[in-house]
Parts: sequence; C-alpha cells; structure tokens
Amino acid sequence: MSTKNLTIIGSNALVTLAGIKKVPAKIDTGADSSSVWASNIQINAQNQLEFCLFGPESPFYTGKVLTTKDYKVQRVRNSTGQVTVRYRVSLPMMAVGKRIKASFTLYDRSSNNFPILIGRKTLKNRFLVDVAHTETKRPPKMDNSDLEAELRADPKAFHAKYM
Repeated sequence: MSTKNLTIIGSNALVTLAGIKKVPAKIDTGADSSSVWASNIQINAQNQLEFCLFGPESPFYTGKVLTTKDYKVQRVRNSTGQVTVRYRVSLPMMAVGKRIKASFTLYDRSSNNFPILIGRKTLKNRFLVDVAHTETKRPPKMDNSDLEAELRADPKAFHAKYM
C-alpha cells in the first residue's frame, strides 16, 4: 500500500470512542494491539461481557454499561514482560477524521497517562505516524529530584529499597 493513501496521525491524538469525544490516545507503534481503560468488567447471566469505558475517576466516564456477546480473550505481554489475560472487543472509533471499527483489549489504564493506547494492528494500512505531530499536551515530566538526592545520600540503601 502506498503511503500517499494513509492518513497522518501524531504520537498522540484526540479520538472519539464509542461516542465519547475528544479522548486522548497514545499512538504506540511498539504495541501490537490497542487497549482501552475499562472498569466493572464482568460476565452476566447470559454469558455476555459487560463493562464501562474508563473508570469513575476519569472525566470520560459516563457510567454507561456496554454489553456484547462478541468478545474474545487474549494474552498480552507488556513492555516489562508481564503477561496478563484480557478480554478483547471491537468498538467504533474516529481518529483524524477517519471512522474505523477497531479491536481493543480491556484493561485498567487508570495509572497510565493516556486512557487509550492505539497499537500497530489498528494503525496498519490506515495511518502513517508522524511523531513530530501531537494533538494533546504531553503530561508533565515526573520530578525525580527526590530520588536523585536519596541515591546520592546512600546508594546501597537506595538499591535495597527500590531495585
């Protein structure tokens, strides 16, 4: 496929997911699959998957329970090598003016900077990633000065505590 036909997307984007608009998403070419923050994940009496997008502490949380009988399960290995088992569902998404049905694993992303991660399978043959382009402000860098001071004060104690 020619790159001329691909839509350019930045290292992050504001997307619409299942009708929820302007949700910040991290574009991650290092991730194979896409993932969305989900909460209250359960199987109901009819063996359907029920979940809410995002969590109550998220500004994007609506409390709406989504129900589907079309779900799968997969193992996902994160960047640190930890393997988790997650449900996978298809959800309608709009990114950079392009409407697509994308596959997402459901996961608690409450501690991540972005509630949605868009991986290679969603990007392939649809988008060209330009890392110089962003649609959202980057989260502030973490202040590590306290850690640096603790390390300098006693490297062995620091190592025993954190490593």
